[in-house]
Amino acid sequence: MRVRFLDVARQELDEAVAFHDAQVPGLGKAFLGEILAALDLIQRHPSAWHPLSAETRRCRLRRFPYGLIYHADDAELLIIAVAHLHRRPDYWRDRLEGELE
Repeated sequence: MRVRFLDVARQELDEAVAFHDAQVPGLGKAFLGEILAALDLIQRHPSAWHPLSAETRRCRLRRFPYGLIYHADDAELLIIAVAHLHRRPDYWRDRLEGELE
């Protein structure tokens, strides 16, 4: 299964890694490691996480208050958002328009 990030989700990931690294050196690397582990789990078990809508699910990270909002089909895992779970819920919903057609 191919993994694809929306550009805005890739930007969120980059910003979160930089933020955590600025807090404590090496923390950004730990955050990225959690993201990669979550991506691996999602690829192996795409329907195992909490559905947010008919098209999306959320996989929460273990150590950090973030979730990967994604859509999965047989060919692709689309990361819609790298969402901080204590900020603006559902801010990412308009990102689906035109992506799943």
